[in-house]
Amino acid sequence: MNVLTVSQINTFIKAVFAERQELRNVYISGEISNFTHYYRSGHMYFTLKDENAQIKAVMFSSYASRLKFQPESGMKVICRGYISVYEKSGEYQLYVDDMQPDGLGALNLAYEQLKAKLFAEGVCGDDVKKPLPRYPRKIGVVTSDIGAAVEDIKNITARRWPLAKVVIAPTLVQGANAAPDIVKSIVRLDNAGDIDVIIVGRGGGSVEDLWAFNTEGVARAVINCKTPIVSAVGHETDFTICDFVADLRAPTPSAAAEIICPDIEAEIAHCENLKNMLSRLESDKIDEEMQYIADLTERSVLASPENFLKEHGDYLGELSSRFCRAFDSTLGDKENKFAMLLGKLNALSPLAVMQRGYAVAKESGGKIIKSVSQISANDDVKIEFADGNAVCKVCEVNQIER
Repeated sequence: MNVLTVSQINTFIKAVFAERQELRNVYISGEISNFTHYYRSGHMYFTLKDENAQIKAVMFSSYASRLKFQPESGMKVICRGYISVYEKSGEYQLYVDDMQPDGLGALNLAYEQLKAKLFAEGVCGDDVKKPLPRYPRKIGVVTSDIGAAVEDIKNITARRWPLAKVVIAPTLVQGANAAPDIVKSIVRLDNAGDIDVIIVGRGGGSVEDLWAFNTEGVARAVINCKTPIVSAVGHETDFTICDFVADLRAPTPSAAAEIICPDIEAEIAHCENLKNMLSRLESDKIDEEMQYIADLTERSVLASPENFLKEHGDYLGELSSRFCRAFDSTLGDKENKFAMLLGKLNALSPLAVMQRGYAVAKESGGKIIKSVSQISANDDVKIEFADGNAVCKVCEVNQIER
């Protein structure tokens, strides 16, 4: 009896699978479930199923990195690979070399996935768009330096706005290395510090030719760029991810140059119109002021200043006379009233009484003596007269009974 170990039997079964030619390169359609993407290793693990059965599958990072879209659970796909046994668990599974969406192209799916992601982040809305400069001095261009697009941009700029300088950043716009090269050129022009606006674009082509402008790396470079960017990729019917995140989309590179560059002839004509308008306004203002002066000279005060002065001089003389008469009258009334009040005051004044022969007796302390009860014999008393005073000594005090 030949007894095998578990490892031996699993190895044998794996060898049997490897010998079967039909299992070495199989195409299997199904729905992804239990999808897991280990970002550290890059490997993808999932189950591929239909309504009746399922099979485990793995896609290693070397193949997963080539995918144009992001697989997810519930997605229907067609996988290409081979069937083998994982000896450690004894389970057979599908080792996937390539994967395509079932019914929708990989590029189209990747495009829609990234578009939905960016719109959900809010980086495509009008509220985050930067305004373009009115009169650019330096225009940066990210494109191939040998294509028709760059020549169109230079020619249109020279014709419409020769005051601007075009700075070309020669860039790969097609192929596997195009996306990182586009990112590099955008960052370089943005960091230059003196570029007013950047055109990112190329001429038309197939979806594959334009694919670099649909990558997330290019989209992030456009979003993070501090300089306004105009996306001009392909023809008018071509829409790329770059178009959505740029500050403005132009249907073609030529249209981008037309949009960015003002027409110098139109600007000169506009300046001439402004100059003529200002000249007319100035002339109208001068005419208005001259008419105002003419109206003033026709008024009586300026037409005959002598009569004006004589007329108003007579009026001022009359006012002066009236003022003097009113002043004299008022002053006389005030003087009479003052004399009357002064007479009343004199009649009540102690000095006036004293001039009629009366005197005022005061104690030595200055207090007025109103009664004999305030003094005694031998007190000193001061007698004030109208013209002086005398100090007397009281010899005798006699009080009269009343």
